[in-house]
Amino acid sequence: MLILGIETSCDETSVSIVEDGKKVVSLSTFSQIEIHKVFNGVVPEVASRNHLLKIIEVLESGIGNYPLDKIDAFAATNGPGLLGSLLVGTNVAKTLSIFFNKPYIPVNHIMAHMYSPHLENEIVFPYIGLVVSGGHTVLFLVKSFYDIEFLGSTIDDAIGEAFDKISKYLDLGYPGGPIIDKLAQDKEAIFLDEFEDISLPLPDKKDRYNFSYSGLKTAMVYRLKKLKVNEKNIKSIAKTFQELAIKHLLDKTLNALKDFNISRLVISGGVSANSFLRKELSKLKEIEVFSASLPLCSDNAAMVAGRAYIDYIKNPDFFTKESLKSQAFSRLSFIQKGKRIV
Repeated sequence: MLILGIETSCDETSVSIVEDGKKVVSLSTFSQIEIHKVFNGVVPEVASRNHLLKIIEVLESGIGNYPLDKIDAFAATNGPGLLGSLLVGTNVAKTLSIFFNKPYIPVNHIMAHMYSPHLENEIVFPYIGLVVSGGHTVLFLVKSFYDIEFLGSTIDDAIGEAFDKISKYLDLGYPGGPIIDKLAQDKEAIFLDEFEDISLPLPDKKDRYNFSYSGLKTAMVYRLKKLKVNEKNIKSIAKTFQELAIKHLLDKTLNALKDFNISRLVISGGVSANSFLRKELSKLKEIEVFSASLPLCSDNAAMVAGRAYIDYIKNPDFFTKESLKSQAFSRLSFIQKGKRIV
């Protein structure tokens, strides 16, 4: 079964064809990073406008040599994400579905990210699923593709947001994650003693699986105000923040692995490409860790088409006229910033 997926949830315009949920036949992605650098972050109106400008070009590239009438179904991310951006992808997919009289499959962006390592790996259930990106830090207990229990999430900033904000404070540029990661890898970078006593957030049992990056970011900023930032210590500052942020991520994830006695971890999202995170995960000898290859860590349409196949085979009858009524949404109902849901 050939599914054409479209991803436009934030600042990547991506189109991919995936066969039977596993074989990536084609993938074309346009990133708006250069466009948003001047703003030090993604501007929703600018993002949606550029999706409109690029979607046809990316669609033609993503189709490759496959005629559209040979596609068995059309899929698109319908949330969570930026509403204006989501509408570009969902409307294109719905239009193609109606024109070619083929099923339309709306796909949850978080579920698509968590599926991305499945494109390249055979993964046995159950596992702990961790989705980490610019807008999401979410922990799940995954017993099957259709039995997924929400464990916890960030109650404020996502880890990617924290990287961006620290990078902006240090005037390093956007996106913050890759910039800080590169500086932190320098052989001269060390963990600074001035930050040694900063404790990891949310130690209480009620927040055993929840994350908080706003407090960690604020603590870092207050210390930086007392410390003169210069070319000599900027690499060490980057290394220090990165290690604190990743250790908090690992702290909560290890809680879940231990509590549920599970030895498999599936990690996905843009931050899963972080070099320090991958290094620390490689040390977990008793834990089997699965992640996507670097090109599939960030937002892409292959993960959308792959997850769409999984959703379709469960209930193919739903993806007819009924699925065309589905609407784009900006947030997950069970995750609210500033509130502990579990």
